Amino acid sequence: MSRRAVFLDRDGVINRAIVRDGRPFPPACLAELEVLPGVAEALARLREAGFLRIVVTNQPDVARGTTSRAVVEAMNAHLEATLPLTEIRVCYHDAGDHCACRKPGPGMILEAARVHDIDLPGSFVVGDRWRDMEAGIRAGCRTIFVDLGYDEKQPSLCHFRVASLPEAAQIIISTARGDPPTEIGDETRTARSRI
Repeated sequence: MSRRAVFLDRDGVINRAIVRDGRPFPPACLAELEVLPGVAEALARLREAGFLRIVVTNQPDVARGTTSRAVVEAMNAHLEATLPLTEIRVCYHDAGDHCACRKPGPGMILEAARVHDIDLPGSFVVGDRWRDMEAGIRAGCRTIFVDLGYDEKQPSLCHFRVASLPEAAQIIISTARGDPPTEIGDETRTARSRI
């Protein structure tokens, strides 16, 4: 029997992105890695609801020579040791490498689905950039855009728009139960279907 998964971007969804001039960047070292509020609890709720929790992250700074693979792996090891994640998959390529794994390509999602026998139409992609939404749509998943107000290209399509992973987790769990998405709370936005 196929399993369901939540595919999660890392920087901006799991941990705080470093925003410069309105654009997000990954933390430069382990000391800068800050897990966002409510993430551990949201991941635990997704686990209890039966979802695999798989991080799929582009880390092109390795190919660009501005950070080392060892630094990225140290951060990922810390996240795996402290959060209820199933696994972390990384694309270290830059756009010019034309690889299949770099988002907006769906390669990391499709490979994880093959390895773990994942039902992609029953799964979700949660990310804070248009590349995440495009990868999810190409893979046949439902998509949830974490809108952090970056000054960059916005996704042309997504199923839901939220402000954080805890909001996304509530939508995922409600949707999995067959409940219609509702307003998350007084201080957050109502999820609206975009497709």
